[in-house]
Amino acid sequence: MARTAFYQAGGAFGFRDQLQDSLAFLHSDPSITRKQILINAAHQYQEGDVQHWWHEETHKGIRTKFSDDLLWLPYTVSRYLEQTGDYDILKEKVPFLHSDVLKEGELERYEDTVVSEKTGSILEHCLRTIHHALKFGEHGIPLMGIGDWNDGMSRIGAKGDGESVWLGWFLLDILKRFTRLKEGIIPFDAIEQFEQVAREMERNLNHHAWDGSWFRRAFTDTGTWIGTNKGKECQIDAIAQSWSIISQGTSIDRQSRAMFSFDRELVDRDLNLARLLTKPFNETKPSPGYIQGYPPGIRENGGQYTHGVIWGIVAWAMLERHDKAFELFSMLNPINHTRTFRDVQTYENEPYVMSADVYTANPHQGRAGWSWYTGAAGWMYQAGLEYILGVKLQGDQLYIQPCLPSDWKSFNIDYKYGKTRYSLVIYCTQEYGIPLKWTVDGKDAGNQPYLTLVDDGQVHQVEVHLGLQRSSTVG
Repeated sequence: MARTAFYQAGGAFGFRDQLQDSLAFLHSDPSITRKQILINAAHQYQEGDVQHWWHEETHKGIRTKFSDDLLWLPYTVSRYLEQTGDYDILKEKVPFLHSDVLKEGELERYEDTVVSEKTGSILEHCLRTIHHALKFGEHGIPLMGIGDWNDGMSRIGAKGDGESVWLGWFLLDILKRFTRLKEGIIPFDAIEQFEQVAREMERNLNHHAWDGSWFRRAFTDTGTWIGTNKGKECQIDAIAQSWSIISQGTSIDRQSRAMFSFDRELVDRDLNLARLLTKPFNETKPSPGYIQGYPPGIRENGGQYTHGVIWGIVAWAMLERHDKAFELFSMLNPINHTRTFRDVQTYENEPYVMSADVYTANPHQGRAGWSWYTGAAGWMYQAGLEYILGVKLQGDQLYIQPCLPSDWKSFNIDYKYGKTRYSLVIYCTQEYGIPLKWTVDGKDAGNQPYLTLVDDGQVHQVEVHLGLQRSSTVG
């Protein structure tokens, strides 16, 4: 909730940052997520793009050519709908902003926040966002602009030709989410368009971005690939691999090969960390952006940029690789970097909060960068709760499908649902999967894959017995 910290005193509200942080509240207080959706939608321009960040006190913000900011609005809305079933939010009216469209060659502009007279429903805001994002380069992959999720890759697509593979997976995931909404929510012609674009983009990503053992990261304005084994620097990037699984955009074989490449090339078990990319940028020409201004092995440039590598936990869990998912979660857990006095001297950060980054460069190997003020915390919470412990809520249906090591025999969760508390004990067989049996307050509640929650203000004792898992599709 605070927008200032020891490491950065700007005080601005970031469009993508606020929405991602709010996702972590979906289980404990979804009204926070709802409120944030409405706040962010009010920082969208009539054309569909958004303010990259803004200052509330001065009523100013920055209009840019970042390619991913706007897409976090429909992504967050779809996650909110999936969990709460609150479709009324789509009818909420929110005004758009107005300013002159950025001219050719004008990459960003800090300006007054001017509210227009035009308003639109949250659904209209989301659809306008998606349509604005449907801009593709020569390979049919989304244009990168002056950065996608990785701000530091600010020159890869600044001239308007560079393409982002990660953005392709992210957009693909959003298109699939919106075509799955309740019938009648999205106009039929829009659904047809989204389905067609998704098919074409999936085909293009698999045809052009596959590098043989993993997916490339981006295609530059100057016509070269980033994230390829043929390159000297940034041969592989973490988020291009993990989101190919999260978006379900490629074959099981390629999902497996991409994540094993992630594990082989990016995970450093000696330093107990995972790099965002390797090898670091140092002499790449033309420069990919300000990421190359960091020394090799610092922050995004070959260090562990925690926010991005957390998505690897999600990917491993989706592949049902219990060992890999839990190993990576444990590796990123700060408590495991402070077990001994020597560890503390190396890590030099708090053991009870996430650090945004961990360095891999000599003489600072294993040292953590800034802490507290980082979006890594929200994603680590989601990865731990929803993918390691497997706790997911859809409407009033609670699912438990964990991804834990085989030596976990049981675990406990106190789950609040409105004014009601469900005190759950989950019993795991050696190879567990979907729930085999639910018992509520000593009574058999069936063997369906979910428990229907009721907000009756009581405390309920629940036992969950997990059955044998499905046959793994990954070797």
